[in-house]
Amino acid sequence: MSGTRRGDWLSWTMPLVSGAGIVLGGPWIAIGPVYLLVALPLFDLVGGHDFDNPVPERVRERAAGRDAVLWSWVPLQLAFIALVVSQAGDATWGERLAMGFAGGLVTGAGGITVAHELMHRANTLAKQASELLMASVSYGHFCTEHIGGHHRRVATELDPATSRLNESLYAFWWRSILGGWKSARALDRAWSNRHPDRMKPWTRRRILWMGLAGGAYVVGDLEGVLVFGLQSLFAVLLLETINYIEHYGLVRRTQASGRYERVQPHHSWNASHRLTNRFLFNLQRHSDHHASAHRPHWALRHFDEVPQLPFSYPTAFVVALVPPLWRRIMNPRVAAWEASHG
Repeated sequence: MSGTRRGDWLSWTMPLVSGAGIVLGGPWIAIGPVYLLVALPLFDLVGGHDFDNPVPERVRERAAGRDAVLWSWVPLQLAFIALVVSQAGDATWGERLAMGFAGGLVTGAGGITVAHELMHRANTLAKQASELLMASVSYGHFCTEHIGGHHRRVATELDPATSRLNESLYAFWWRSILGGWKSARALDRAWSNRHPDRMKPWTRRRILWMGLAGGAYVVGDLEGVLVFGLQSLFAVLLLETINYIEHYGLVRRTQASGRYERVQPHHSWNASHRLTNRFLFNLQRHSDHHASAHRPHWALRHFDEVPQLPFSYPTAFVVALVPPLWRRIMNPRVAAWEASHG
C-alpha cells in the first residue's frame, strides 16, 4: 500500500546520477537533467498510478523507518553541493552554467522536498534541519513563509504562492518570489517582537547562508561560489514552478461572514503517479497535505474527488515553461472542475 513500501531511497539516485555526470564533465553533465525531466516521466508511463491509501493503524509503526531517508538527505545535500562546487574550477563557463542547472534540479527536487517535510514537524531539530537545507539553496525565509503564510492563505488572492488562472509561469515567478520574501519578513518581525530576547530569524539564516557560501569558496574558490549561486537560483525556480503547478486556477470561496472557506483537498491539484511519488516523498499528493498539514509524507492519502493533474510533476514542469501549451491543457480542466463543483 502507498506509504508503506520502502521506495523513498530511490530519491538517492538523483544526486548519484547527476553527481556522476558532473564529475565526468562536458556533455555528461546533461545526464542528471535528462534523468529527472525525461526518464522519470517515461518511467511513470510504465509505473502508472498508485491509488491505495495507508492503513491508519500501520502509520505509526512505519514512522521511524520512513524518517531515516529524510534525515540522510541533510548530509547528502551538503555533500552533493560540495561535489558540484569542487568541479567548478577547471570547467568552462558553459559547463558551470550546466552544472548549476543540473545541481539545482537535484537540490530543488530532493533537498527542498525534504526540507518541506521537516519544516512541518513539531520538533525543533527537524525545523533546524529544514532551515539548513533551505539555506543551502539560499532561500531560508521559505521556512517562515510556507508555514505562516502559504498554508493560511492558499487558494486566495492574499497568497503570492498561489498561481492564478491565465497567469504565466514567468509572471508568477516574480510575484511569488517577491511576495514570499515580503510575507516572510513581516512574519519574522512579528515573531521577533514577541521574543525580543531571542536571535532574529533573519540573522540566524544569514549566518547559516554565509557559512555555506564560505564553504563553497573554500572548496571551489570564486568559481565555486558562482556555481553555488547558480544551483540556488535553479533550485528556487524549480520550487516556485512546483508552487505554480500545485494550485493553478483553484480558489477558496468567500463565505457570508466575509471569511474564506476552510482549506479543503480540492484546493490543490493532486497527482498519484507511483514512481515520482517515491522520488518526491508523496509531494504530489498535495491535496491531502494542505487539508491535513500535520500528516507525514508516508501517510498522505489519494482522493478521487479532487482536481487531478494529467501528468506528474516532471512533465508538468516542462509544460509550464510553455505558457500557451500549459493554458491549453490546464484551463479546460479548471473550467470543468468549477462547472462540476460550482
